[in-house]
Amino acid sequence: MNKRKLLAITFSAAVVGTLGVLGITNASAATLDPTLPPGGNFNLSVWQLQLPTGSPGKPDTIQPAQLKGVNGYSNPAYFWTDKTDGSMTFWAPEKGVTTPNSNYARSELREMNANGSAADWTLAGNHTLSAQLRIPSVTKNVCVGQVHLGSGGSSTKPLLELYYRPNGDIYLGTENSPDGGQTLHKVGNVALGVKWTYVINVTGNKINLTVNGTKTTYSIPSSFNAYRQYFKAGSYNQSSSDSTTNGAKVKFYALTITHS
Repeated sequence: MNKRKLLAITFSAAVVGTLGVLGITNASAATLDPTLPPGGNFNLSVWQLQLPTGSPGKPDTIQPAQLKGVNGYSNPAYFWTDKTDGSMTFWAPEKGVTTPNSNYARSELREMNANGSAADWTLAGNHTLSAQLRIPSVTKNVCVGQVHLGSGGSSTKPLLELYYRPNGDIYLGTENSPDGGQTLHKVGNVALGVKWTYVINVTGNKINLTVNGTKTTYSIPSSFNAYRQYFKAGSYNQSSSDSTTNGAKVKFYALTITHS
């Protein structure tokens, strides 16, 4: 195995130790090589990337086979490795191509299965998305993690979204039903540009969210039982304008998914 590959899978003992004290062991940050594309430092074989480019209502997407590995995809405008700290960096401007069901542009990962098909898991079981990240810039609000509804019905809503605002406030938005209506819960505050961690865990009819070691639990309404789910993570900007310079930059230092 070459040195670069070893760097991509070796964990930093110092960071792991710090996160372990906080009880965030699932968000352990790897030793990141700033010379590699994001797929050289992160397991992107189970993610699809959506970009804020393309044609109206049809954003460009990059498949796992193109993202993964030391020769994987990067984009200097929207998705790249920071050359100073090795972070996987997402940029979503206020003006960009959006999906038909959203007014907001995104540079965001969508969970996939190892065989290349779209992830679509039931609420039964134990499903966890863990991350270490920081947000150096955001105009109004950015979503940095989601559990989104998959098959099972006609709704295109998320089950939950994790938001970060310029004043450092972190909010969890939980959907009231597949028909809509979101309740916001303040779950923390981290200054702009400072690293923090989150763990989103879904098990049965419960959402367990841990932000910097503080855990909160929320019930999932039974109206979601028919739906399957999938994770999303990145920069899903929550404001729009004619500006291509205003937007949200999100930098990930660790990102993992587990299912059991």
